[in-house]
Formats: sequence, C-alpha cells, structure tokens
Amino acid sequence: MKNFLKFEDEYQLNEILFENRNKNYGAYVLRNEEGNILVKSLLVGVAFFATLAITPLILNSFKAPVPVIIPNGGHVFTPIEETPEKPPVIIKPIVPIKKIEATVAVTLPTPVRDSKNQTPAKTKNEIQNANIGIKDIAGDPPTLQNPPVVIQGPVTVPQVATVIPVDNNPITRVDIEAKFNGGIDAFRNKVIQNFSTGKFEGSGDIIKTTVTFIVEKDGSISAITAKGTDAKFNAEAEKTIREIRGKWQPAKLKGENVRSYFNFPIAMQFE
Repeated sequence: MKNFLKFEDEYQLNEILFENRNKNYGAYVLRNEEGNILVKSLLVGVAFFATLAITPLILNSFKAPVPVIIPNGGHVFTPIEETPEKPPVIIKPIVPIKKIEATVAVTLPTPVRDSKNQTPAKTKNEIQNANIGIKDIAGDPPTLQNPPVVIQGPVTVPQVATVIPVDNNPITRVDIEAKFNGGIDAFRNKVIQNFSTGKFEGSGDIIKTTVTFIVEKDGSISAITAKGTDAKFNAEAEKTIREIRGKWQPAKLKGENVRSYFNFPIAMQFE
C-alpha cells in the first residue's frame, strides 16, 4: 500500500539512510509505513467515539413511551372519592340529680283563744326524719353520715427530748482566770483614782477590806460585795468598783467562757 502522507524528501532520505543495508529491517518498514499507521489509528479512534455517542440514542429508542391518544382532544378526569367529614361529638356533662331532702320548720306555737285553730308543734318523728329549716319541704329523709371508726391499738407517746440543765453557777476553779483589759495594775490604779478619801479621818490606822465580785461571760461584773471591819470603808469600796469603766476577759474552763469569782483586796492608811 502506497503511503500518501509521506513526503518525497523524507522518502528519499530513508533511501539514502538505508542504502547498502538490509531494507527488510523493521526500522525501514516502520518509517515508510508511518503515515498508514497514523491514518488507521485516526479512523479507529473516530469509530470508537462515534460508537460511544450513538449507543445511548439507540438504547433510548427501544424505551420510548407509547403516546396515549385522548379521544376528541379532551382531558380525562378521574373523580376522587372524598370521605365526608363527621360532625364533632359533643359530650354534655352529666348533671347529677339533686336530691331533695325533707325539711321541717320548727317554730314555737302562738297561743290563741281557740285551741282548735292553734298550729300544733312538730312531732318527734317529723323532726328526726328531716332537716331543720325555715319552711316545710317534702322530700327524702336526710342521709346520715357514719361516725368515724375508731381503731383501738397501742397508744404511742411522743418522745420528749431530755433537756440537760445548764450549770450557770460561778466557777471557783478554772483553767484560765479572768483578767481586766489592760492588766490588774491598770485596774488597781483606777480604784485608787476613783476612791473618795474625804469621808475618812486621818487616824493613822490601816483599813482593809476584800471586794468579791463575779466576772460574767460577756466581761461585765456583778454581785459586788466588800467584806471588812469598817462598814463605811466597805460601802465606798463597793461604789468605787461599781463605777470603774472597762471590760474583763472572762475565765475559761475547757475552752468555754464561764462565770467566775474574783477577789480584790484593798488596804489604805489615812493620816
């Protein structure tokens, strides 16, 4: 087969290249048949792609729907059966029949001259079988409610919590003694400064007393009592202790504030 796509110059070049050589060699044949191979490849490719393009059309031609011919060019309407709506069911509440109970009016009869025309009082049976009202109403006897049933059984006595009495008496032995804020020396100076000495004559004698009081849990003092030989000196000592301003630190027992006694001796000499 003659190669139409082969140029003459290229053909002559092949002859020169393969001169004095074996032209039956594969390279010489391939170079001369190059155009024919390209044409065959082009035709095969076009045929392959044409087949792919035509195949869907052929398949659809076998599945084409058969047209439905409607007579007289009209439309066919298929009636739809509709379920009629049911009216809503209205449930009326049941009103219980009201029971009319017998009622009698109990009034005191008014005395009249003619006893025959006097309205008699209601009998015991009429009152027992009817309710008491302001007028007579005929009806059924009233329904009496049954009394509550009392079930006999063991009586449960509620447990009463045992109240432990709190000992609020002053303590004589404590872990930490009561202290005046600022120290005992500050308290002694306040006593000396506030003690009124103008009431006592200078006899040169030393007058002594011991003031005993209770230091409360809140730091205040109470039950101030002076015990000495001179009543006048005792009264002044009690007055002086009572008028001193300041708080005490309460005594402690097992970490808790307690009431405790405190003794404060006073001795003075008036010259």
